[in-house]
Amino acid sequence: MTEPPDGTAAVVTEKTCAICLEDSQDPLRLPCGHSFCDGCLDEWRSRYGVEEEMRRRCPTCRAKIPPSKEMVTTMLTWRARKKQYEDKNHTTSVGYHNTCQLLKEAEERIGEDWDGVTVLQDNTDEPAVVMPNYVSKAIARGEIKSVLKWINANRTEDRVNAISNAEWGSMPALMTASIQDQLTLMTVLLQLGADVHSRDCQGNTTIGFMINGDTFLRGDPNKRVRLLLSWGAGFFPKDGQSRECCISAARQYGHLELVNLVASELGGRRCEIINFSSQPDLNGETCIADEYLPTSDQYKVMLESKHKEVLVLSPDNLKRRDRTPQDCGYYIEFKNGRTIRHDFDSSEDCQAFVAALRRGESQPVVTEEAEARAEQAAAELLAELGLDDSPNKTSNSVDKAKRSKKKKGGKMKKKK
Repeated sequence: MTEPPDGTAAVVTEKTCAICLEDSQDPLRLPCGHSFCDGCLDEWRSRYGVEEEMRRRCPTCRAKIPPSKEMVTTMLTWRARKKQYEDKNHTTSVGYHNTCQLLKEAEERIGEDWDGVTVLQDNTDEPAVVMPNYVSKAIARGEIKSVLKWINANRTEDRVNAISNAEWGSMPALMTASIQDQLTLMTVLLQLGADVHSRDCQGNTTIGFMINGDTFLRGDPNKRVRLLLSWGAGFFPKDGQSRECCISAARQYGHLELVNLVASELGGRRCEIINFSSQPDLNGETCIADEYLPTSDQYKVMLESKHKEVLVLSPDNLKRRDRTPQDCGYYIEFKNGRTIRHDFDSSEDCQAFVAALRRGESQPVVTEEAEARAEQAAAELLAELGLDDSPNKTSNSVDKAKRSKKKKGGKMKKKK
């Protein structure tokens, strides 16, 4: 913003944000007529609700700011949960009383003077797709076939980032799968482009919910948190999603492995090896920082190659390389009603495999190295069955091995 020539204070124009006094970025207009940067207003008054009365009003004219859609959804969620308890006559349970308290807090954040209709609009061009209840239940049960069938039924919609209805807390599909310990389905959704930073109506991210979640979470969250970290899940300074809050929660719930992992900068991250002079052939390879070693300020890492070699490297030898749908390191394929995990000797091989699948090719190009691995696998099978695999009888022996496996109800697999 330029200073007036007479030296007086700068004038706040309609295009100027009254909070940062700069040209508005993604301006958000309030019902009172004043507009602010979307980010500045969110800093002033979080869309997930605030306690201070002053931040519920326009910074310029003090007019009441209506609740956000997230605040309203949160209230509707607790109302629906309260009714569920009442319909089942469980009004004396701890869960019912906790729900009543959470509903009271949500209603207080919105305020008694809300007209029940007006909601603060945001700058989101397309609202999230709301998935039917049967899809939410399929995700919770890990029914990959049903979930993929619904996602693929309309590719013009971003169904992989669909959310549940208010009764389910407007949870993104990825969060629903993570809460129910559906690790394979989480991976499939991420490969399809699920946003690892998506939030529910209360502002929870999936990784924050995994670490901060209470006793209804299923299983040990370590594997799910590691998966999310390898896909680039981050921490946010507000709304209980900060690194410090997550460390505190992990310690509180006894997840000491997560404390060590989350407290370090690269713990659980997928990285690329760089500047490794003692083994320069490993530069450019990808790995997972499995464990931070605080006494030496190093990381124990595992290479993503099929051999899963373990090394101890300095942070200077590691650069974050988060998984993406195009560069996911390994690939979980759902085919003929079952999941198949494909591991590769390099990230380039994985990228070529994924690209081939997306082009609709049934089989990626087979490299000489892959053929050698397949021959080795056949030889191992022949040895297991005690068949002759001399050079002049290899093909006949392989045919015998196939027939033998078929009798046993098995199939020969060609390693990729």
